[in-house]
Amino acid sequence: MAPTLKILDSMQQSNADYQLHFEELPAGAQLYADTGESFPDYSMDAARKADAILLSAMGLPSVRYDDGTEISPQIDLRIALELFAGVRPVRINNSRCSPLSLTEPVDFVLIRESTEGLFHSRGIGQVSQNEATETLKITRDTSEKLFKFAFELATQRKLNGDSQGRVTCVDKANVFRAFAFFREIFDQEARSHTLIESNHAYVDAVALWMVQQPTMFDVLVTENMFGDILSDLGAGLMGGLGLAPSADIGEQHAVFQPCHGSAPDIAGQNLANPFAMILSAAMMLDWLGNRHEIGSMRDDGNRLRNAVYKCVQDKNSSTRDIGGCASTEEAAKAVNEALRLQD
Repeated sequence: MAPTLKILDSMQQSNADYQLHFEELPAGAQLYADTGESFPDYSMDAARKADAILLSAMGLPSVRYDDGTEISPQIDLRIALELFAGVRPVRINNSRCSPLSLTEPVDFVLIRESTEGLFHSRGIGQVSQNEATETLKITRDTSEKLFKFAFELATQRKLNGDSQGRVTCVDKANVFRAFAFFREIFDQEARSHTLIESNHAYVDAVALWMVQQPTMFDVLVTENMFGDILSDLGAGLMGGLGLAPSADIGEQHAVFQPCHGSAPDIAGQNLANPFAMILSAAMMLDWLGNRHEIGSMRDDGNRLRNAVYKCVQDKNSSTRDIGGCASTEEAAKAVNEALRLQD
């Protein structure tokens, strides 16, 4: 977070069209360990009032609630602010970090419904000595908003020349009635977007094709748990969670956060990869620029993203998790230098 804020501050100083003002707020597992409270009311109130939320990596596996589950303020935010669209981009410009042998770039977006699905019963599942039950929930209202978001994103990507314009509904409709319902709502929304191709795929097949034919995808939209799993697969295809940004977006609010956790085993050693956090900040600039119609903010989001991907190609500018030798600070400085060279 620290180098990301430094980069954002440097960028806005050279741009008169916008100013970013940050308020730092406490939340998370260490706070829970210290105080017994993981997400104070004043932090949530301030988050509600903010234009956007840039969220640090969360979690400490050793700190848990009494029921054994981890402290997850990011999930609390998704529920409280109705952030139904979890946006997980998968972009591979070269194969230096990817385990795949690629002949062309990969650029698709996974959209994960983030407020219901199998996560609906988080904390309230039924557990007895001989049986445990969790409940999957899919609602028409949330699914309609989710699919509308997916088709609008595909439309924008097509207009930008980033894709052919296709949305794939990822489900398990051949087994579960809930997913047949999910697919039916998807098809209804698809009929309102005739310029965008739509199709369906079962989640297990998508996992296979993401490895074998990742270039076939444009926008994928799926249920919460399926999206949780596939987004980590997407991160693996890019080279690791250190390259995986994310956004959770609703009608009024948005949170931007790297997909990875807090990596307590390397905390304070200047070894963590800052790229996913910086890329999440680029997504924040995109969203704020679109929401407030500030073109230079969108441009800065693209500049920041391109600077990171330039650094990913160079081992000397990358951290050790992606085969490099740079420290956290050195990798962030390399991004700043790449931004300077764009000017």
